[in-house]
Amino acid sequence: MSKTPLTVRGAEKLKAELLRLKSEDRPRIIAAIAEARSHGDLKENAEYHAAREQQGFIEGRIQEIESKLANAQIIDVTTLNPNGKVVFGATVDLVDVDNDNEVTYQLVGDDEADIKAGMISINSPIARALVGKEEGEEVVVKAPGGEKVYEILQVRYV
Repeated sequence: MSKTPLTVRGAEKLKAELLRLKSEDRPRIIAAIAEARSHGDLKENAEYHAAREQQGFIEGRIQEIESKLANAQIIDVTTLNPNGKVVFGATVDLVDVDNDNEVTYQLVGDDEADIKAGMISINSPIARALVGKEEGEEVVVKAPGGEKVYEILQVRYV
């Protein structure tokens, strides 16, 4: 299996969630199951079934995070020397050539992408168009709504 790129911030966020699931949520669910068991007949015990369902969800999420971290290639963009080029992890300030709207995006892994936070997947059409380009260059993005032209105002590695 190939490695999946992940920023340092994304990896730390996953590690924090994993720690919370293992140290807080898992013990809480185990206690809830024990409490529900003490009420007697498990066949008709809704509390028990709900707790078991929640336990399954938590255990699944723990496995998913552990798998993501095991298969991640954690990239610290601050240690790279890309010479002003857009690379994974870079933060890019763009201006839409048609309407002068400015946007800022950070290129991140698929699991970290959050358009509302300005974080786009490295596999998105705009990110693929930006990779390898430099400040001052114009890029044409082939989007579902048609072609968009952006000018790269600034590339930062934070």
